[in-house]
Amino acid sequence: MAEPYIEEVEYLDVLTKTGKKTGVSKPRGDVHRDGDYHKAVHVWIFAESTQELLLQKRADCKDSWPGLWDISSAGHISAGDSSLITAQRELQEELGVILPKDAFELIFVFLEECVTNNGKFINNEYSDVYLVTTLEPIPREAFTLQDTEVSDVKYISFGEYRSHLAEADPKYVPYDVNKQYGLLFDIITKRYKENNEARSLVLQKQLRRYAPVSLTAELTGLGDADKEALILLVRAAMIMDEIFYLQVWHSNPVLREWLKEHANVSQLDNLKWMYYVINKSPWSCLDENEAFLTTADSAVKLLPEATKPITGWKGVQYRAAFPMLKPSGANFYPPDMDKMEFKLWTTGLSLDQQKDAMSFFTVIKRHSQVSWDNHIFDSTHLSEGSTYDLYSILYSQEYHSFLARVSDLLHKAGDLVSSPSLKRLLHSKADAFLSNDYYDSDIAWMELDSKLDVTIGPYETYEDSLFGYKATFEAFIGVRDEKATAQLKLFGDNLQVLEQNLPMDDTYKSKDIIAAPIRVVQLLFNAGDVKGPQTIAFNLPNDERIVKDRGTAMVILKNVSEAKFKQILNPIADACIAKEQHELVDFESFFTHTICHECCHGIGPHTITLPDGRKSTVRLELQDLHSALEEAKADIVGLWALNFLIKKHLLPTSLEKSMYVSFLAGCFRSVRFGLEEAHGKGQALQFNWLLEKEAFVFHPNETFSVNFDKVEEAVESLSRTILTIQAKGDKEGASLLLQKYCTMTKPLKVALQKLESIHVPVDIAPIFPVAKSLLE
Repeated sequence: MAEPYIEEVEYLDVLTKTGKKTGVSKPRGDVHRDGDYHKAVHVWIFAESTQELLLQKRADCKDSWPGLWDISSAGHISAGDSSLITAQRELQEELGVILPKDAFELIFVFLEECVTNNGKFINNEYSDVYLVTTLEPIPREAFTLQDTEVSDVKYISFGEYRSHLAEADPKYVPYDVNKQYGLLFDIITKRYKENNEARSLVLQKQLRRYAPVSLTAELTGLGDADKEALILLVRAAMIMDEIFYLQVWHSNPVLREWLKEHANVSQLDNLKWMYYVINKSPWSCLDENEAFLTTADSAVKLLPEATKPITGWKGVQYRAAFPMLKPSGANFYPPDMDKMEFKLWTTGLSLDQQKDAMSFFTVIKRHSQVSWDNHIFDSTHLSEGSTYDLYSILYSQEYHSFLARVSDLLHKAGDLVSSPSLKRLLHSKADAFLSNDYYDSDIAWMELDSKLDVTIGPYETYEDSLFGYKATFEAFIGVRDEKATAQLKLFGDNLQVLEQNLPMDDTYKSKDIIAAPIRVVQLLFNAGDVKGPQTIAFNLPNDERIVKDRGTAMVILKNVSEAKFKQILNPIADACIAKEQHELVDFESFFTHTICHECCHGIGPHTITLPDGRKSTVRLELQDLHSALEEAKADIVGLWALNFLIKKHLLPTSLEKSMYVSFLAGCFRSVRFGLEEAHGKGQALQFNWLLEKEAFVFHPNETFSVNFDKVEEAVESLSRTILTIQAKGDKEGASLLLQKYCTMTKPLKVALQKLESIHVPVDIAPIFPVAKSLLE
């Protein structure tokens, strides 16, 4: 006797009213009966050449909207499934179209709240709305329709379809185009109706914010073997670029190649490429990461096997997509993963597995996505013993094809260089790239004592604005300025003294701060995560184990600092600083505070004890708020530290006033980076605090000055506030502080508008003639 057929019950994840996962799942029928919030996907296929959207006709047997024209493809996201996989699967099941993840652009999230069937069917649904952009319509005969879901498909001009919806045509499933769903039509209209001339003018204006500057250094102190090694190091650095493009977004490398290939087609194409080169992505660093390109500008890819074969048709040609909103998790996490999913996953892991998940040097992926990409989706592909879709993979595996090449170049360079400490650094870093263990190579970097100065590897975590865990690859190659380096020993030697005198409770102070080596370098070349505004100094490593055991080391890029002071800070001072204090803005104060800023990354709370007795780190507790608060700490405590050292007669009294006025001018420089960027965020916090405490004065003539009677106390109070939040791992306190002060207040707006009107550059775009000539 045949087994009775039992229909499998579909479970859905229950969401909060704001769309966050609760960790609870229920049968689909119960979800609609109880009105629980849940998730679905909508996928629209759009043909560029005809400006048409693909619609499907719902099967007559459907329980809702039978026989009406609807979205290209749609469906619920089952419990435990991801949004992107669901979008891909629905498209395959309903229409027989198989597309990779880079074809799907998340354009917005749509919330539908409605009640039908006499109150028996309550639909509170968050839908991820995806757009797939193809060059031409897909032929009707290429589709394989799922007859229980779809009875027909047709293309219709998006304008005509919008009219049908606006008129509530009974042949079409209703969507209110005057509310949120109108976004679909607005996005397409804006994308394809934009005037090329107007767009070129916008890009020219954006480019003008960067002043091109040649950065050079003398190679006279280097022998022939060192110069030969330098060529290999520049080549290795260029591979950091390749990895970084991929870390930003999965389709970013193909976008880059496409833009480069088409740069000479028109003036607009050239401007797109030039501005992309500065930002290293389609999102503009100086415009709060607003997209300056769209998927319509992206690479065209051909996929012959996307549908069943049709004679005379070569297959689906689609645009490699990227979202208009910069993904907070970059390409370190699945694009459809949220914080709750990560938390639920990591809670079930062992301590070692949790460390891997939160490591600087791992990428988080989905078993299901990898399986889908390999066209073998089934649950057996989960690794043995795994019940979770997420898993972590080491950088050494994920980026192996790149890192093997870098490792080879570093070993060859290490064999050539004359300096024993540089030899050790290059060989240990080459090994680290393949082992994923950077501890020894970071110690070797801290102990580097060489004319040729090299920083290469995964370090900063700004790109991961979801958690601030994952490190991006970067490279800085320069020549040591021995004279300037010798003059700065004072700062490293006094770190412990500064720590013991920090304006915070003594219980939070560390007794074993190690003197930080400081190296002043003339930059020859940089690569990787050096997009947009250029760094003038860095304090590394960020690995808390090393910070605790050995402290940190600093590299100050003197020629970058000089270029910024000349090109940017001087003109800012002319425009924004009150006349009587104008002469107090000088390079010595600007440069000395830069050094002190980097020193102060090495003091204050790092490894902390939480109120419940647990050991943790500031980075882990503050997560995405850590970078902005740490930058603000280094800045404001840097000012406090300069004042402390002047009072101890370790620095000249000539800095006493000029350091504050130069800092004030510098506030406007950093805030122009935008309030989405850690340094800009941190600077807005400081400026608004000091303005509120009357330490900064905004005059009727729209200039600013420092109130020397109040600035010292205001600097100390903000230093204490930030240090205490860090010491307690107080994420709520950090959030409240940033919410209150990290805003574009009227005085800031006035200053920024003034600087824009007189075309003061926001930052520099470095050109490296020495590196270029070496490669030639």
